[in-house]
Amino acid sequence: MILLAEDKNTHLEHLEDDIINNGYEGGQNAIAFLESLNEMLAGHSKSKVNVTTKWDGAPAIVCGPSPENGKFFVGTKSVFNKTPKVNYSIADIRKNHTGDLQNILRECLTYLSGLGMKEILQGDLMFTSSGKKKTTYKDPSGKQEAMISFQPNTIVYMVPENTPFGKKIDTSKLGIVFHTTYKGKSFDKLNAKFGANVSKLRRTPKVWFDDASYKDVSGNALMTIGESQQLQKTINMANGSLGKAKEMLNKMSTQTNTLSVGVQLKTYLNSFIRAATDLPSTKETANKFREYYQERTQKEIDAVKTDKAKNKYKTIQDDGLKFIDNHSESVYFAVATYKTLQTAKGIIISKLNKAKSIGTFKREGNGLKATNPEGYVAVDKKGKAVKLVDRLEFSVQNFTAAKNWEG
Repeated sequence: MILLAEDKNTHLEHLEDDIINNGYEGGQNAIAFLESLNEMLAGHSKSKVNVTTKWDGAPAIVCGPSPENGKFFVGTKSVFNKTPKVNYSIADIRKNHTGDLQNILRECLTYLSGLGMKEILQGDLMFTSSGKKKTTYKDPSGKQEAMISFQPNTIVYMVPENTPFGKKIDTSKLGIVFHTTYKGKSFDKLNAKFGANVSKLRRTPKVWFDDASYKDVSGNALMTIGESQQLQKTINMANGSLGKAKEMLNKMSTQTNTLSVGVQLKTYLNSFIRAATDLPSTKETANKFREYYQERTQKEIDAVKTDKAKNKYKTIQDDGLKFIDNHSESVYFAVATYKTLQTAKGIIISKLNKAKSIGTFKREGNGLKATNPEGYVAVDKKGKAVKLVDRLEFSVQNFTAAKNWEG
């Protein structure tokens, strides 16, 4: 499976956020992605878009032949620091890193150096020799099965022990899913490309590796004609409301100030994700945005003491509220587009989730509950990528999850 991650050059955005980030053109991009995905799931894809599975691994590992001296190295995303932390030896790891990360990178250096890598790849680490355990899983029907499990981050992965896949995981010392390829003549000039060709890597019993390309292993992810037509109707609705919000979206996409209407609309919509609640009706969501914006800017006014500073933020507030009032209908259609894109995305995710090559679970109390993969990434032929994630299920966790792998 090929994984696409947020690397040093590319920050992946959620599909529906493209209308706020890039205006009308962003909305057209989102719709083009959805239409291509619909074609793929209907069984007549023209290869306009590729889909990769988001694995919930950690930390991100960057490795391969150094662009500067050809020697094999390993590292985290800190290889892209202004002063890169590049590890060619155990001594380098001791110098550059601390704690558990030292042990992790020591194993990566030992085992990944045997893959015969010709390119620099980035992947998500799934397990090391100490990160797996054998367990017994009882499904809701009461059936028990011997499993090998590992939990690199939030999701618990389980593989039946007595299968070829399970035996491979059992004998491996390290597991990683590669998703990004880098090319360049020095670390500060590396360019990222989504996707990783792992077909030429040397297979070794000590390492389980894969790419993150979506694989329909069950054969039931394809849509029926009726399902495809219903999805297309949803996409058409999004396209219709997008046209009515075009002028306002284009204006908002040029606003970068933290208190601008565009930035605050995105923050406002994300606030529902943080609260783990669905957006209310389009009308209610749109109407409450004005109240949200007024309260948010009022906090800035109240936080400063001088009249000059208060007047500065009062002007921002007045201009923002005037913009919202003058474009109230466009705000409504922008929210309608956003919500409809979410609906279409949800239909696609539910279909993609039907095909899984590995069990995914999350911890609940003292037990485990079956869950879906973290999500997917769609990449078009020009290399543009967007996230397809059930935001209520996973994004709220990502907002609050501690990231301990940057050192």
